[in-house]
Amino acid sequence: MEKIFKSDEEWKKELNEFQFQVTRKKGTERAFTGEYWNNHENGIYKCLCCGEELFDSTTKFESGTGWPSFFSAIAKDKIETEVDSSLFMKRVEVHCKKCNAHLGHVFDDGPKPTGMRYCINSISLKFEKRD
Repeated sequence: MEKIFKSDEEWKKELNEFQFQVTRKKGTERAFTGEYWNNHENGIYKCLCCGEELFDSTTKFESGTGWPSFFSAIAKDKIETEVDSSLFMKRVEVHCKKCNAHLGHVFDDGPKPTGMRYCINSISLKFEKRD
């Protein structure tokens, strides 16, 4: 996989202000406000910034948090994680491995088979419907 590196100025030309704040500056959208938190269609969730396929709708579940939640990524080599100690707590941040876009956080309180909950900002994703 070839990584994508762009300056903030380059990203600002491609993203609106809120998309930039979330994906490039590690922001978040408010719960129950994103486009995909309640999406039940069959398809693939891609990175908004680079189009990399990240999550499959078959792994999406209702977490009750107000953000799209998945119990696994399409493949482990599609995402990266790092410890986030902001907001006076320790969380694990999830990034797109190809372009380093901030996606959300992952927690270990998800359903089987993985026990993981990838809690992802809708604004970080593009959904491609599958027949």
